[in-house]
Amino acid sequence: MQGNRKNLASVFLLLLWFVFVSCQAIRTTYDVTEETVKATYKVAKFTAKSAYGAGSLIYHVGGFTFKVVAAPLSWPLTRQEIETIDGLPPKEAIRQKKVKKSPYVVKGRRYVPMSVEQARHYRETGIASWYGYETYRQKGGRMTANGEAFDPSGLSAAHKYLPLPTFVKVTNLENRRSIILRVNDRGPFVDGRIIDLSSGAAHKLGFYNKGTAKVRVETISAEG
Repeated sequence: MQGNRKNLASVFLLLLWFVFVSCQAIRTTYDVTEETVKATYKVAKFTAKSAYGAGSLIYHVGGFTFKVVAAPLSWPLTRQEIETIDGLPPKEAIRQKKVKKSPYVVKGRRYVPMSVEQARHYRETGIASWYGYETYRQKGGRMTANGEAFDPSGLSAAHKYLPLPTFVKVTNLENRRSIILRVNDRGPFVDGRIIDLSSGAAHKLGFYNKGTAKVRVETISAEG
């Protein structure tokens, strides 16, 4: 009888441990605060001609300029490891405009972006890296995960969970520099990193040569 009680106690403790570990494993990987972003940035939007045949949009947000151009569907994605978006081939999801907060799959792992409401309260501190150098030596352009033409020297970023597009304020905590970026791509798919910046953004934040930096990322309220 005593031995049975010990066995039952051991099984109970094992179950508690399993539940604890499981809860830790499914814990969200991004931070959503309860307070909204206090600063509101005015957005000025203009239409301009594009070299790719369609018009482009020019945004002015908080003193920064963003040129948004739809990429031709023939262009390859910057993140060719994306297998599906909303259960569709990536290009088809982009064509159908089913990208903004749709789940997507990379190397067999399913990522579920946060809602627009959650994104309004997003703030997180972690490691930023940058990407885009590889595109300079390739012929033709590259397409972001929401169908925009990727400009390595521009002010854009990739995030695994924010709706596309979203404007964020990124602060390099090592030198206190801050800029506003347009999140229009997915990534980085490297453990321990929360955001991937264009090389142009990394230059402005002062960590291009270093490769990574500890940053604070927070969504901003942008109104037209």
